[in-house]
Amino acid sequence: MSSITFIEHNGNQHQVDIEEGKSVMQLAMDNGVPGVDADCGGSCACGTCHVIVDKSWVSAIGSANDDENQMLDMTPEKAETSRLSCQITATDAMNGMVVRIPEFQM
Repeated sequence: MSSITFIEHNGNQHQVDIEEGKSVMQLAMDNGVPGVDADCGGSCACGTCHVIVDKSWVSAIGSANDDENQMLDMTPEKAETSRLSCQITATDAMNGMVVRIPEFQM
């Protein structure tokens, strides 16, 4: 089975199975990954599902749209490869992807 690894700010790792078609945020929520708050439930309206995608996976997940970029601009720990996990649709092609969870969500 394909999986994604979430790494908390403190280094704790959580490997979760990919369910194609679900958002990366939903995978985190379904598997109890700490640090992905998802306050708005995945509607790209809060920024509390911020993750930093490993650079080697950026091309595989596509680019952020304007709404997502506006939310990311307000996050305190925005990085070059920051994304809102609610806006990334999981596919089996993401097997092995690593995302880091910042210390603080918005």
